[in-house]
Amino acid sequence: MPELPEVEALAQFLRDHAVGAVIGRVDVAALSVLKTFDPPIDVLAGRDITGAARFGKHLGLRCGQEDGLWLITHLSRAGWLRWQDNPSQTPPKPGKGPLALRLHLFAPDGTTPAIDLTEAGTQKRLAVWLVRMPAEVPGIAKLGPDALTVPEPVFAELLAKSSARIKTVLTDQAVLAGIGNAYSDEILHTARLSPFATSNKLTPEQVSELHEVMRSVLTDAVERSLGQDAARLKGEKRSGMRVHARTGMPCPVCGDTVREVSFADRSFQYCATCQTGGKVLADRRMSRLLK
Repeated sequence: MPELPEVEALAQFLRDHAVGAVIGRVDVAALSVLKTFDPPIDVLAGRDITGAARFGKHLGLRCGQEDGLWLITHLSRAGWLRWQDNPSQTPPKPGKGPLALRLHLFAPDGTTPAIDLTEAGTQKRLAVWLVRMPAEVPGIAKLGPDALTVPEPVFAELLAKSSARIKTVLTDQAVLAGIGNAYSDEILHTARLSPFATSNKLTPEQVSELHEVMRSVLTDAVERSLGQDAARLKGEKRSGMRVHARTGMPCPVCGDTVREVSFADRSFQYCATCQTGGKVLADRRMSRLLK
């Protein structure tokens, strides 16, 4: 799933490539992606793209000026944005292939590119909203402070209010916006904290270090991602990971084997030497989990 760094990079990519273009035809290949129907999606035709922004893990295109609309998407686990320099002008057949929505553009240089929203796999969770204000999207309305900019005192207060595991707190979008499974693994590894440490039991020193590490890991990932072609961002994300999705490989800090805790539909990775004092976390949802 794209997280804060990749979505921020996609927003910058759209600022560089799409802002200033005029929207032409909108092709909807998967009606299920549309979560709003008023205003209808076809009112975008003829509108200028005037901005692009990130809201947590949501990506937004501003279409128009004072009476502008926002086209918001959440890419979910298997969605992605693709820039097409030479898109097919033939309307796509619904349900055929990964394409969910295509936005045809008329660029200032006379070219006619397109923005594609695609989704792989059979679990269709990609979502698109057309709204007058971003806060009309339920997920955006519920977002907590952005993880990249939250001040340390606010961060400390948020952690102190929760008795949940720190892994859960970092990935709860209503608490902190932008962090998902991958970057929470990286942040906790760098901060040398167990994923199952209790949030409100962290010492002030641990909270301060975690805040600094969180900002550092995310800032570094954003800097690596900015300027990358949209098609290459997934590879850039994987290349920067130290423990996430590296089960069985050596930890780059201590050399111990990176371990995994698996659940029904997801997993996360950690280093026992760096994060849990050598204790191996139980790999079953209902097991007693080591702190």
